[in-house]
Formats: sequence, structure tokens, C-alpha cells
Amino acid sequence: MSDNLTIPVADTTEFLTGLLAHLGLSAADAADCARDLVQTNLWGVDSHGLLRLPIYAQRILDGSVNSHPDIKCLGGRGGFEVWDGDGGLGYVVGHKATDRAIELAKTNGIGAVGVRNSNHFGAAGLYIKQATDAGMIALAMTNVIPNLVVPGGAKPITGNNPLAFGAPTGGDFPMILDISMSAVAGGKLLLAQEKGEKIPFGWATDRNGEPTDDPFVGFEGFLLPLGGHKGFGLSLMVDILCGVLTGGAYQFDIKSMYANPKEPSDTCHMFIVIDPDAFLGREQLEARMADMHKTIKASPMSAKGGRMLIPGELEHETMMKRQRDGLPVPASLMAEIQSIAEAQGYEFPAILCAV
Repeated sequence: MSDNLTIPVADTTEFLTGLLAHLGLSAADAADCARDLVQTNLWGVDSHGLLRLPIYAQRILDGSVNSHPDIKCLGGRGGFEVWDGDGGLGYVVGHKATDRAIELAKTNGIGAVGVRNSNHFGAAGLYIKQATDAGMIALAMTNVIPNLVVPGGAKPITGNNPLAFGAPTGGDFPMILDISMSAVAGGKLLLAQEKGEKIPFGWATDRNGEPTDDPFVGFEGFLLPLGGHKGFGLSLMVDILCGVLTGGAYQFDIKSMYANPKEPSDTCHMFIVIDPDAFLGREQLEARMADMHKTIKASPMSAKGGRMLIPGELEHETMMKRQRDGLPVPASLMAEIQSIAEAQGYEFPAILCAV
């Protein structure tokens, strides 16, 4: 197993902002993407944070990700619009689309923005937090390449299409549920590779559909679904809303950023935002959410010392700890990021090598 480094949050954010700008992003987009990557690690979702920087950097340099996309509305009606991401980095596209969905919700009570022609947008919870910070309830989702073996199937026909939902609570943190339609996200396999660890059986199969505990074999093979046919059905729902409805890519028209690093992914997203002021009002929403939170936390646990957690609570606690102590990152990953920076003539700060 590789050793972890513990790196400071502020210095990491500053370095990533500078590196991404050096790679070609605008200063504003670089700062936003750096904050997103660090925020994801702060939450403890290490499979979608700094781990993804090497492939993003490669794709920006290759031009398969447009560093200065012309993101624009293609049409729509009322509170629903479809946008073209112009092959931009998914973080850049996703935040602009969420901003627009929030604007539409303020006018119409509900706003939805579908996006086509985008790329990997990281953790879906990032866009939920953007909406809950504005006092809104939201759904965010994205389609991905077919990588999910349906129970009894011999070949993937849909992806593990992530889906996130959230609501403001008026407390220390919003409720945010962020899941994919597979037993685990593919990034968990990448993280296991980086750490030199095995994966549990039940996460993935090899190319022949046989269960495996090897993260390399599993990543080259197929993921297993969440809840059998339930995860399969939800995956189709996400692909319909993201790809089919927007006129964008779906199923086998999407490209893998790992298998096809020099080609745009054509990923599609959907962001749906509800303004509670359209009916209930934000104060009542927060009061009712607080009551729900209290009821959930009061639920008895079978294990002695156990406690009930609501979605987003563990991530909040992890964030508090990591803001204080720093981000644990595999040494091998930081060495790879250092190599990327040095190859581009960008200084790598010594403090990020400190244990």
C-alpha cells in the first residue's frame, strides 16, 4: 500500500488554481475548478478530487477539452432550457448551467437546464451545494459510458450515471445525497489502484462478467449495479433526461475520457432547481427540514454507540477535520501531479511534498 501525504488545504487550492490557469483555463475558471477539486477531497470523496487532475490536465493539453468554451443556450420554453457546453470542462459547464437553473427557478418556481456536449463534471454534489447555498432544492445528474452489467446480462448497455439531490436545512450543512447507479463509483477502483489495494467482490467484474477483487481488472471490465434492476432503471432515467431529452449523446455515443483521452466525451447533464419561495417559503422549508433532521437523529440504533447519519453529515464532519488537519493524498498521486507541473514549467511548491 502506498503512503499518504497530508497536504494543506489553502496551499493546495492556490497551487491547483495556478496550474490550471497555466494549462490554459481562464483565471476565473481555474479558481472554480481548483475549489471544486479541493472541496471534493474535503468531503472525503477522494475518488473524484485530486485523483482526476492528471486526466483533466492531459485532456486540456490535448485539446479534447475546450479550455475556453462558448457555452450557450440552444432553446427551450418557460423554465426549461437546453445548453451546448462546447466541449468544455464539466465543472465550468456545470456551474454555469446551475446558475441559469437557479435564475429560472426564481422566475418560474422551478428551473431545469439540460446540457449536451460537455465532459466529466466531477462530483454531482458540487452543483447541489451551489443550489442549496442559494436556498434552493436541487437535482443534478450526468450520463456516462455504458459500464454497468445488468443482472443476467453479458454486456453493459447503460452507465452508472450519477444522481445527486439536496435541500437546505438552515443548520451547519445541507442535506446532500450523491450516488451513482453502480455498487460503487468507478473512481473507487482508481483510488484502490493508486493505493495498491484490492476491492471487495461485488463491486465489479472482468470483461467476461466474472467477479473480481482486482481494481485494474475491474476498471477494464464492468461495474455491478446498485440494487439490481432498480439501479438499472434509475440509470436509464438519468440517460433519458441527460442525453435523450437534450438531443445529446447517450449510451454508446458517449466516449470514455480514459479509453479515448484525445476525444471529447460528449457527456450530457441535467440540473433541476426548485425555489421553495414558490409555495412554502424558505423559512418554513428550513423549519420542516430541521424537524425531519431531529426525527431522523432520534431514531434508535441496533448497535451500541451507533448513530444515525443524514446524507451530507459524514461529509461535513470529514470536511471539518480535513480543513484543520489537511488533505490525505497518496504520495504516488502527488508525484504524478508534480511531474505534470514540472513538465509544463510550472513550479511545484515544496510544502505539498511535506508529510
